[in-house]
Amino acid sequence: MDAPGHWPSRFSTFRSESGAEHRVDPLSMQSVRTAIERTRDWLLQQQHEDGHWCAELEGDTILESEYVLLLAYLGQEDSEHARRAADYILTQQQPHGGWSLYPGGPLEISASVKAYWALKLTGHAPDSEPMRRARRAILEAGGAETVNSFTRFYLALLGQIDYAKCPAVPPELLLLPSWCPFNIYEMSSWSRTILVPLSVMWAYRPVRRLPESLGIRELFVEPPERMPLELASQAVVDPLRRRHWIPWRRVFYALDRGLKTLERLRVRPLRSIALRRAEEWIVQRLEDSDGLGAIFPPIIWTVVALQCRGYAVDGPLVQSQLQELRKLVLRDERGDRLQPCFSPVWDTAISVIALRDAGVAADDPRIERAVRWLLDREVRVRGDWSVRRPDLEPGGWFFEYRNKFYPDVDDTAMVLMALARCVPADVQVEWLLEDESGRPAADAVVWGRAGRRRPAEKHVVETSDAVSAMRRGLRWVLGMQSRNGGWAAFDADNDREAFTQVPFADHNAMIDPATPDITARVLEMLGCLGIPRTHSAVRRAMSMIDAAQEPDGGWYGRWGVNYLYGTWQVILGLRSVGVPISDPRLRLAANWLESVQQECGGWGESPASYDDPNLRGRGPCTASQTAWALMGLIAAGRAHSEAVRRGVRWLVETQLPDGTWDEPHFTGTGFPRVFYLRYHYYRIYFPLMALARYAHAIRSRTGLQLEKA
Repeated sequence: MDAPGHWPSRFSTFRSESGAEHRVDPLSMQSVRTAIERTRDWLLQQQHEDGHWCAELEGDTILESEYVLLLAYLGQEDSEHARRAADYILTQQQPHGGWSLYPGGPLEISASVKAYWALKLTGHAPDSEPMRRARRAILEAGGAETVNSFTRFYLALLGQIDYAKCPAVPPELLLLPSWCPFNIYEMSSWSRTILVPLSVMWAYRPVRRLPESLGIRELFVEPPERMPLELASQAVVDPLRRRHWIPWRRVFYALDRGLKTLERLRVRPLRSIALRRAEEWIVQRLEDSDGLGAIFPPIIWTVVALQCRGYAVDGPLVQSQLQELRKLVLRDERGDRLQPCFSPVWDTAISVIALRDAGVAADDPRIERAVRWLLDREVRVRGDWSVRRPDLEPGGWFFEYRNKFYPDVDDTAMVLMALARCVPADVQVEWLLEDESGRPAADAVVWGRAGRRRPAEKHVVETSDAVSAMRRGLRWVLGMQSRNGGWAAFDADNDREAFTQVPFADHNAMIDPATPDITARVLEMLGCLGIPRTHSAVRRAMSMIDAAQEPDGGWYGRWGVNYLYGTWQVILGLRSVGVPISDPRLRLAANWLESVQQECGGWGESPASYDDPNLRGRGPCTASQTAWALMGLIAAGRAHSEAVRRGVRWLVETQLPDGTWDEPHFTGTGFPRVFYLRYHYYRIYFPLMALARYAHAIRSRTGLQLEKA
């Protein structure tokens, strides 16, 4: 039997168009086909009746801890919900005694303080062995005084410190007009949805005084009263990329002290107006949404903010938000764990792409149901993004089940690529792209699913709901391009770096700048729709990507871990718009991917590479990251390379009998250096895509075909 990572000696040989000799192992190709069919069948079995897919989205124990702290504020720390969440927290304690942001990671002080406190609130004795280990580890790491700003608000909410120790978040921020440099729409959308309800809380300063036995004074190196005003965890914020003559951090801390002085003197003439505006802002965005922003942190603070504004805890609005939290709970023998949100649109779009790659027909009823489900979730109303783009017509998709105020570019691009793979082959559409004056652009094209192009001389052919939605989505995405040529997640030109220096910016995500991975995904989508390389939007995006390439050939990954994610996506984006494999950027990137392949044949990268870029491309091998590297190399023209063959073999040999892969590691990114994710379908649809694309690349040489599902 051949050792893992090595290929047997029985090969068929052929010469490629370049004249190079390649070898293909027919037996191994049969095993690739079998692996594809297993995964394809497993994924089809997971489809919901209405056509969508949605897997667990796993974060760290901050989610369970903050849920327990909210329940404690509501006087429910003895509830079954709180106790079961604490049971799960205890199972995640690391050998170092604390809690980490990802499996195998170092102690994270805020996560550890909140986990310890959640355990204590739910009856775990401080003198028990796990609690003693945790307390010792927390004190050695600097104590509770070094937690981040959001954790300070929990400390204040439950009476451990005064609100004066928390950063000032005045609700008057909502009164600043959009032309003001520091209005709320200069913040990232997720920060905005957190800070608006948090500003209500800061104004009212609600407190539940806990019994001393439930407090955590023992976690402070110095008494809590001596806790410094300036946050020790500010070091997690990325340094400013551009030079500024204004010392923004000192300016914002001076402003913070000034606001707190005015607060003590009760100088707040616009407070009632600001609070009313904040309440209206929150309530408006709860409509047709899985909670404010459809993500966990804003929902927590919304519960507190609504109660501050006089909404009864047992009233319909507060209860609706508590119900949204309960929907995020998953229960098993370890206890209750919470997801940060749901990922159905993302999972469904990628599943459709993977299944189409794996040979499932576009007219298969299961694919048709998925397409209809996606079309039903198109956003047709204006959201926060329209503040920057008031003249742009709505069109796009969000990440969750319901979140109409916050469509995002990444999901929209992925959905458009999924839809493009499902449009009948004889459909051709003229994308009437417009220039800045609103006139039809000279580089409008006609697109057919087979990639045919004609001069833009016919009228738009709208043959289906899918084509209409694709046209709207394409226009929306093009309208969301930032001035530097790239695309961000939720907003355009959301890159005011000074915001990263405000005291409550230590979650490392105050802005939403354009990134190489999302920009490249848009390029992949544009190429899929037939938008040529000569189009002005493509040219501007490629300039942005060029500037972001690392000297070794890789690209940073903002939304996936990390350089493997970014590099794979950029290669696909550049190839999609017609950049040849001979391009130096692609050769350098492919060389880097090959250089970080591990001896076993797979690829892996730890979230630690965000803290230390020297670790890029290094970490435990995972199925999802191996798939990314393989797809990058295949797109770069290296499908027949030894590196790709070894990677494919690793995927085939590590596949489980049911067609899945075991992947306990976190390969998704929420906030770099602060919050990471494990998408439970990443280990499924990305390997399926990689294996299917590998099989397609060599199918004409072997004659092997996939059986129909």
